[in-house]
Amino acid sequence: MKSVFLSPHFPPSFANFAGRLKEQGVAVLGLADQPYDDLSPELKRSLTEYYRVSDMHNYEELVRAMGYFTHRYGKIDHIDSHNEYWLETEARLRTDFNIAGIKCGQIENIKCKSKMKEVFRNAGLSPARGRICRSDEELRSFIKEVGLPVVAKPDNGVGAAATFKIEGEADIQRFWTEKAYCDYIVEEFISGDIVTFDGLVDQRGELVFSTSLRYCRGIMEIVNEDSDVYYWTVRSIEPDLEQVGLSTLKAFDVKARFFHLEFFRTGDGKLMPLEVNMRPPGGLTLDMINYVFDFDCYRAWAEMLVHGHNPRVMERPYFVIYVGRKDWIPYVLHHDQVLHQFAPLLKQEERMAGVFARAIGNHGYILRHEELEPLLAAAASILQRA
Repeated sequence: MKSVFLSPHFPPSFANFAGRLKEQGVAVLGLADQPYDDLSPELKRSLTEYYRVSDMHNYEELVRAMGYFTHRYGKIDHIDSHNEYWLETEARLRTDFNIAGIKCGQIENIKCKSKMKEVFRNAGLSPARGRICRSDEELRSFIKEVGLPVVAKPDNGVGAAATFKIEGEADIQRFWTEKAYCDYIVEEFISGDIVTFDGLVDQRGELVFSTSLRYCRGIMEIVNEDSDVYYWTVRSIEPDLEQVGLSTLKAFDVKARFFHLEFFRTGDGKLMPLEVNMRPPGGLTLDMINYVFDFDCYRAWAEMLVHGHNPRVMERPYFVIYVGRKDWIPYVLHHDQVLHQFAPLLKQEERMAGVFARAIGNHGYILRHEELEPLLAAAASILQRA
């Protein structure tokens, strides 16, 4: 089997994907614009060959690289990056080189929020009302229809960056002044908590494992206020969330991929689909998943890719929490005190890459326990401000 790994060096933990593929006997072919000497020793050992391009956004260079790999190793079986940013590039290369997986005809449904809503509705789900608004007239017409507040975000985008909560006239003016240069979808504001359905499906679309995240508050508010954050995995997923999650996976025909699905849980207990992400959950969440199950999700993915199907992993022995601190915020406990005080719970801690810092902090801590309450208490102490 031959697998092309786009941008295999970022984030650094994704080198694990290359390593687990190599363990399965796969020829792992790296393709990126990073100098080879800058790759980690672990990643270098895992790659069969590395092809450097000058610019990953130059599609002609990527085609030449794929042509070289094909000439040297034969038909490519798989291509991925596990990164939202490269999903459209992957789809285009799969289409042009006839590689199994998401292709150009499917990519809009999983990248554009307006298209996602159509799939949700066709599957019998009820997403928040939303509309692409390209003019002030269209925006005001939608506000008149659904009322304030509304949320405006890039139709094709990821995360909470460049997102606006519009509550009045001043916010409307700020939106038109500061918005990114792209189509925006404007949605009615839903009061509720974001809950997720995360995991991996095999080549038949069947679950290998699943988990669910809960957040201390909305990521949009955290980003816009540059605040700190904590979020955790649950040990038991509510039956209605699992059912709507499985229905969503079927509607989007997800196979042989990680997924990160987001829903609103409204005050009356109903679930409303928000958006789908056909890649692993971000930050250190894959590491959290490993601590939930006491296994290696990178290896589970590689085995699935090579063998097609994995036995489903059901039991979740632990709650796991991520706590992210911001450098600009003064805390009661300094870093060494955190390490000492919470050593029995602490599984991992590290500095976060700058691109993640706005959403999940400059420094992250992962803690684990069979009960949730000790983890929530630890998060409160770690984030207590001076």
